[in-house]
Amino acid sequence: MKLRALLCFLCLCATTLRAADDWRYIDNGHIRIGVNLAAGGCIGWFSRSGAKENLLNHYDEGRYIQQSYYGDADGSDWNGKPWRYNPVQGGSWKGQPATVLEQKIDAQSISIKTRPRHWATGALLDEVTMEQHISIDGGLATLRFTMNYSGTREHKHTHQELPALFVQPRFDTLVFCDAAQPAWKDAPLTRKQPGFPNEHIKLSEPWCAWIDKDGGGIGLYFPHTTEATTYRYRDGGEGKSNCSYIAPIQTFALKPGMVFKYQAVLALGTAEQIRAVFSKLARH
Repeated sequence: MKLRALLCFLCLCATTLRAADDWRYIDNGHIRIGVNLAAGGCIGWFSRSGAKENLLNHYDEGRYIQQSYYGDADGSDWNGKPWRYNPVQGGSWKGQPATVLEQKIDAQSISIKTRPRHWATGALLDEVTMEQHISIDGGLATLRFTMNYSGTREHKHTHQELPALFVQPRFDTLVFCDAAQPAWKDAPLTRKQPGFPNEHIKLSEPWCAWIDKDGGGIGLYFPHTTEATTYRYRDGGEGKSNCSYIAPIQTFALKPGMVFKYQAVLALGTAEQIRAVFSKLARH
């Protein structure tokens, strides 16, 4: 029994070590951001430099900051729910990782090229490649995404998450500038605690922030849209599945030969600090 326990312990240590080895980080003394190569190279860590707490929630392969696109219903099934064509950079809902095709990492940037999996079926999708470039400068992390679709099917228009942001549940208040307010005029900000399921919001300024009870949090800038979907999930306890979520959305269709690119920026601070930083980005 002692030998079996020792072998189990060594196996657990080896698994933990391998899992740790799959992560890659860059840190400039202001912020730290990390990707998991065992989940398609998706972004799964964001914090201040030297902090021990990860502000992001990566409970499963679908919760990383990553590329994910939706097409037509295709007869697939996600945990008992009818699903659709859905290439996901991180992998499938059963934990099958996507394939990292290329990686380039230096002190200030991370570039990843990935072959995604179908979220529901787990199939590797040869007709899709996803590229992700992360660069850090001061307190900002700039994320650039590119998707190449070489499939033969033209899908119908649907909402696309660009990208989804899942944060730890203590960030319970969503802050944004409502569409009824003038953009970048220091208009009052809306603060709310969304429920579940999704709630659709419209904004005059293309950013939002999740903040905690002390007023600090994480902001996302998305110059490609002024619409988003949001929710807060609670399982009734303190489970790891609890999270706060926001995803900027655009509506378009996947088409043969399509190359789609977009950019987003992450920042930390109070809502007012985040707004000031993103205001400067919007004016350049």
